[in-house]
Amino acid sequence: MILLKSIIVEDSRLARNELKELIKVHKEIELVGEAANVDDGYTLIIETKPDLLFLDINMPEKDGFELLEMLDEVPIVIFTTAFDEYAIKSFEYNAFDYLLKPINLKRFSQSIKKVIENTRGNELSKVENENTLGLDKQIFIKDGEKCWLVKIQDISMFEIVGNYTRVFFENNKPLIYKSLAQIEEKLPKDVFFRANRQQIININHVKKVVSWFNGKFKIEMNSGEEIEISRRQSYIFKEQLSF
Repeated sequence: MILLKSIIVEDSRLARNELKELIKVHKEIELVGEAANVDDGYTLIIETKPDLLFLDINMPEKDGFELLEMLDEVPIVIFTTAFDEYAIKSFEYNAFDYLLKPINLKRFSQSIKKVIENTRGNELSKVENENTLGLDKQIFIKDGEKCWLVKIQDISMFEIVGNYTRVFFENNKPLIYKSLAQIEEKLPKDVFFRANRQQIININHVKKVVSWFNGKFKIEMNSGEEIEISRRQSYIFKEQLSF
């Protein structure tokens, strides 16, 4: 049986108690802590590394969105709030679900069922390296004043830019201060491919492959970028995708 560690970050004691009663119904969910504000919630997340976060949005001093922006790695997030105007923004933060208070048992159970199904799917896709990020794992990216929470599967490419690496997802291309080698060792090897010294591509975002000079391949991504695969990597690429 899957057992997911969870925490609650919610300023209302009554709301925390109601959530705890809902969680008790589900043996797959283990509550490992609770916090009444963002700063205590941040500390609790760092200490316990939960799989699942029940997060209020409106809290004193800092809100739930600010908490997510403080994290390098974000657990599965279910927002719990009395206000429906934050729904669109919550999914910009890749929230797994958005529950309106008061939360009824049926709606809560539906959300937990989806979490468990999602987790089982991730476990099936895990590679041997336990440090590898799952495709549904959310990572926090900050470039200047802009911040994103992005699923690994939504990233189409990584590219070296000096001492930085550019990350391609949707129409965004932020820079992060990590080497391509550091990033590569955490990526699922069956999905992300080192095309050349400068670029790693997500093969699920490849639109077209064409033969190029000297036995090399040229890739067209769904986003329109064209990537030339080195001669050595072209051979590996062909072998990897052959039946």
